[in-house]
Order: sequence, then C-alpha cells, then structure tokens
Amino acid sequence: MSTAWPFFVLAAGLAIVIGGIIVLRLHAFLSLITAAIVVSLLAPGEWAEKVPRVAEAFGDTAGGIGIIIALAAIIGMAMAESGAADRVVQVFLRLFGQERGAGALSASGFTLAIPVFFDTVFFLLVPLVRSMYRRSGRHYVRYLVAAGTCAAAHALVPPTPGPLLVADTLGIAVGTMMLAGLATGIPAALAGLWFAAWSDRRLPDVAPPEQSVGTPASGSLPGAFESLAPILLPVLLITGSNVLGALGVEEGDARAWVHAVYVLGSPDLALLLAAALALFTWWRRRRPGISGFSEGIGDALMTGGIIVLITCAGGAFGAALRAAQLAPAIQGLTGDSAAAGIGVLVLGFTVTALIKFAQGSSTAAMIVSSAMLVAMVDLDTLGFHPVYLATAIGSGSLVGSWMNDSGFWIFARMGGLTEAQTLRTWTVLLVLMGCVGMTMTLLLTWAIPFA
Repeated sequence: MSTAWPFFVLAAGLAIVIGGIIVLRLHAFLSLITAAIVVSLLAPGEWAEKVPRVAEAFGDTAGGIGIIIALAAIIGMAMAESGAADRVVQVFLRLFGQERGAGALSASGFTLAIPVFFDTVFFLLVPLVRSMYRRSGRHYVRYLVAAGTCAAAHALVPPTPGPLLVADTLGIAVGTMMLAGLATGIPAALAGLWFAAWSDRRLPDVAPPEQSVGTPASGSLPGAFESLAPILLPVLLITGSNVLGALGVEEGDARAWVHAVYVLGSPDLALLLAAALALFTWWRRRRPGISGFSEGIGDALMTGGIIVLITCAGGAFGAALRAAQLAPAIQGLTGDSAAAGIGVLVLGFTVTALIKFAQGSSTAAMIVSSAMLVAMVDLDTLGFHPVYLATAIGSGSLVGSWMNDSGFWIFARMGGLTEAQTLRTWTVLLVLMGCVGMTMTLLLTWAIPFA
C-alpha cells in the first residue's frame, strides 16, 4: 500500500462529509455514515469485514454515550416544563442582584447548558433579557450577549453531546471531561461577559423587537434545591468516582462505600437518577397527566435519538479512519514527534474551527475532528492528558459561527438583531470564547499535564 493512500482516504472521507452536508444538504447522519462506509471500503482489511466493522463501531459508540444523551434530553425537557430552569435563572438573579443582571444571565445560562441543549437555554433566557431591558431602559445588547455565553458550556462540558462524544472517542472519563470543561469553559464565559459590556457600548441604540418571544413557565416554580438537583447530582456522583480513581482507590476495594461510589458514579446511572428527579419535579408541579407525561418524554427521546444517530455515525467514521492506518503514515513522514506536543492541540483547535466554519455545526465539527485526530495521533505519546486535546477541540468548535450556523440565526431572530449586528456580537463572542478556552487549555497543559 502506498504511503500516500491513507491521506487520499482521509481526503475522500472529509469530502463526503463536508460536501454532503454543505453542497447536497444531506442530514449529518447520512453524510457521516456514508463516509464511514466508503473509508472502510478503501482501508486495508478483508472485504468481508469492511462493512461489518462500521456497524460494530457504530454500536460501540452507542454503548458508550447513547443512554447518556437520551437521558440528558429528558432532563432538559423536564426542567423546562416544570419551571425548574426558570427557577435556576431566578436563583442566580438573586445571587448576583438585579444590578448585575448580565452576570446572572451568564451564570444561569452556563449552568443550564450543561444538561440542556443550547437553543432551549437561550429560548428560556430571552424573556428575562427583555424584562431586564424594560426595567432599566438600556443595556439590551449586554444582557443578550451575556445570555449567549451559555454556548461555552454547550461546547465544553458533558453531558451535552459534542464534548461527550469527544471524550468517548479519546477514551476520557466523563468526570474528567466535566472538570476540564469547567476549567476552560468558565474563563471563556467570563471573557464573554466582559465582551457583552463592551458590545453594549458599541451598539447602545439596539432594542428588542415589539413581538414577544416566549414567556417563563406559568404557575408556581420549584424550589432552588429541587431545581438544581438534576444538574448537581450527576456532577457530584460522577466526580466522586473519578476522585477515588485519582486517589488510587480501585473499584475492587472491599469496602462497601467504595462500591457504592463507583456504582452511583457510573454516568448512565447518575444521569438516570437525575432524570428521575427532573421528571418527578415536572409531575409534581404541573400534573401533565399520563398522556402528556408520555408525550413529553417521547418528544425528548426523538430529539435525543437524532443526536445519538449522528454521534454514533461519527464514531463509526472515526473507526474507519483508524483502519485506514493514518497514524503510521503520518509518523512515517514526520517522525514520532508528529503525535506529541503542543502542536497537536493547535491542530485540533484549528481543524475543528475550519470544519465549524465550513458546515456550521459545533457538534458535527467536534465529531469529525476528534475522529480524524484519534486516527492520526498516538494518545499515549502526547506528553499530556488527552482531555486537553478534547478541550482544544471543544474550544475550536466555538469559532467560525456565521450564516450557516443555526445558533447564529437563533441569536439573531430571537434577539431581534440584523445580520450585521449578529456578526458584530454573536460571531465575535464565540471567537473570543473559543480563543480563551484554547488559551486556558495551553496553560493547564503546561501547569498540570497529568502525563
């Protein structure tokens, strides 16, 4: 086999993915699974095994993240329906004070975006943005951009699908990805909060449109602890099991409490318990009835199911690229140093940003770039923990949002901004947060490599 063949296979796979999504407007699942099969057919191996190995990789990815994504979708739906999401926002408003409303919007949006999808979080925050503007008569852009900083959590902190898939692809524990995502995402959101104030001074005359876009949940809202429980519980349980592992306490330890921590810290079980809490709160507060309850869960699973299909197709694509022997080909050209060092982080950030710019989806960009990179580099020779490659990829997925990104239009239409104003606010905001996230990744790699 020619040493150039793996690079041809990589180019063919990327052409199918990006061309299918951008040029042919195909669904991301169809583009990714087609690319996976074509790449697998072009890769070495027995012909009888080439298509089955795609299906096997698809199933392996589903086993790793499918349950978590489905449960996260249910948690997000239940929190929105019960009013728990609204209560979380109010908690942060009381904590920060009305005079620091932008900080409250940013903190509550970031917290909600950990288990809830970006568009749902932003939809929940927009009525509060407008309410704050009506009370003060100013700072509309500041409040709106502050609400948009929740995108940092969407790109960096599981169980949102993008970072979850990247963690699974790179073999990173979910708890470790959570901690690293928070360490890079919080500074990124803080930088976004500063940019919100700066943008407000640049666009002082922008005001919301007259028509209403959404209202907070009606009726009494759940308490603060009850509302935050579906977010805090899985974070604490998953982190607890990871802390034990870091301290050298193995799962085989005879002590019963160690077994309990590891069992409850399993991401699938932790998210299931969180989903049960969120659903209980929804039932207790809204009494949707059996049919409404089932319908709500069904709608959430339909949304989550589409994301599962896309992420599993991405996992199959990555496995096909690995079968194409990219890593040995790269090392043969550039030596073993190609698979190590800070250059890999820069490569991950840049490739993800380019893919995001080309096709518009942060999640799809993370799927494609992580699949490509895991096939190109040896994670054991990086010189630092692979979680930093994951946060570099997540940071890159923030950069490059423009007219082909659904998030761009959500921000523009719900915020009542023109395309030019959205480019000056939303697009620049995501570039700034992505660069800050990447800077934090580089700093953490230098300070705490965990190699």
